Amino acid sequence: MISAIKKEISLRKNELETQDLKSLYFGGGTPSILNADELQSIIDEVLKHFSFDSNIEITLEANPDDLDKNFLKELSKTPFNRLSIGTQSFFNEDLKLMNRAHNAGEAESSIKRAQDFGFENISIDLIYGSPTSSFEIWKQNLDKTIELQVPHISSYALTVEPKTMLNAWISQGKIAAPKEAEQHEEFFYMTDFLKDHGFDHYEISNFGKPGFHSRHNSAYWKYREYLGIGPSAHSYNGRNERSWNIANNKLYINSLNKNILPRETELLSEKDQFNEMLMIGLRTTWGVDLSALNEKFSAELLEYFQNQIKSKLDDGLLMIENNHLIIPEKHWFLADGIAADLFMV
Repeated sequence: MISAIKKEISLRKNELETQDLKSLYFGGGTPSILNADELQSIIDEVLKHFSFDSNIEITLEANPDDLDKNFLKELSKTPFNRLSIGTQSFFNEDLKLMNRAHNAGEAESSIKRAQDFGFENISIDLIYGSPTSSFEIWKQNLDKTIELQVPHISSYALTVEPKTMLNAWISQGKIAAPKEAEQHEEFFYMTDFLKDHGFDHYEISNFGKPGFHSRHNSAYWKYREYLGIGPSAHSYNGRNERSWNIANNKLYINSLNKNILPRETELLSEKDQFNEMLMIGLRTTWGVDLSALNEKFSAELLEYFQNQIKSKLDDGLLMIENNHLIIPEKHWFLADGIAADLFMV
């Protein structure tokens, strides 16, 4: 797999407009199962074809149970300067429900160990609205995060997906379904609590101390180009083309052994680009740049847009500030629905 990933990097070295990378992200799947030398070898391959910005952010997604002392010691010798740790919760009942391999003790100790080895730029994932949790437990999860001095948090409501054990348990009455009203309450408590502790709420699900916003994810949200390497990875050329690699590991490796890129490509219509720009931009604190929107799209589509936003501006669900269309923070829990109402279908 590592050889195939290196081959793909080499074959796609000319796809980005810039050769000077500002972020490099190892994630999706569980890259922390690789050892530090294997991770370094992939970085070395990237450096054969690209240069690194002097302030590049290099992130590794990791499970808490992978972050033992030996791994962190070796990782601290590499260029990785940011960790995204899949903590989810500091309570065992929540972790059992989510079928996580780590326990509450490991969730906390992995963060402390990472800090001991010099990793200050740490993001953790937290899940709220779990039927095994409560408002009090959620408050304690947030208190623990502050106590641990974590500077970035990505937090999501627990959702029930089809064909999962959680869905089966709920159907069988073994566990209660998540309650939207409780998730709503916990979301807004988190928003106020984290802002009171110096965090910026810069995207619906993301909070960062000043200087610790995710540069990588911010590039997605600002509709910039990115190159995705590996099975299932997605790429975007910053204009009108999106591509994705096949998900099957064996087919991915076999294709690259034959110097064939294992991917599919789609050209985005004007309508697709418009809908995506709204969907992504309205999830952020900076919103949708109306000047960029006016430059990019046809008069017909812009007329449709003006008609669609009028009632939502009147109702206070949208507002215009510094020529950017934004959703006021008090309505962020409804953002996906608000954006969908503006889509051209």
